Amino acid sequence: MSLVTWQDLCLDALDVERMSRFWAAVGGLEVADPEPPASLRGPTSGHTVWVNPVDRPRRAKNRVHLDVDCGAVEDLVALGATVTARAEDTGLGWTRMADPEGNDFCAFVRPADRLPDYRLHGIGVDCHDPEAQARWWGELFGADPTRDDELGTWTLTGVAVDEQMTLDFNGVPEPRTEPNRVHWDVRGDVGALLARGATHLWDMPRWTVLADPEGNEFCVFPPG
Repeated sequence: MSLVTWQDLCLDALDVERMSRFWAAVGGLEVADPEPPASLRGPTSGHTVWVNPVDRPRRAKNRVHLDVDCGAVEDLVALGATVTARAEDTGLGWTRMADPEGNDFCAFVRPADRLPDYRLHGIGVDCHDPEAQARWWGELFGADPTRDDELGTWTLTGVAVDEQMTLDFNGVPEPRTEPNRVHWDVRGDVGALLARGATHLWDMPRWTVLADPEGNEFCVFPPG
């Protein structure tokens, strides 16, 4: 039995209008409401992405980033993205990129017959202890993580928007120094999450902001 269910994604932005247009085009979404916080809508409420205004620029590598499907890396460059490391140079299956405000994301090129309408297919999370993080979140979502022995990552599948979207926990040596610019929202009981090791950060009128064991922020809405 799960303690939480997926609600939506949130991105921080200095220029909400520009970032909303960019991520709607990249993700296969529609800008439903451009006024901050802007909402990008997809086929279900779980596909919603909120673009929240902040006054702090990106100052460090993103510890939470998005993975996207695309027809060509050049398509994303045309929308305003920047290539930081091409797949053919790294030998990896994806190209590392940055959005118009410098936030890291990874692009996976797909053939036309495998390119979905909704193109956000994964969320990468940098961790001190990826196994512990994957197991903690897996316990909340009611899912068992799997390990990729080649990459050393731990993955949760089928707990987010759909069966294709994954949460991928990656081990890194550097400590977390800045608030995340990407986070997810869930529905659940705050007391139960605190009892499982979450930390209370602050309260809002309709939700509560908590942090997971490595300090990553997430918002909790009442069940329903």
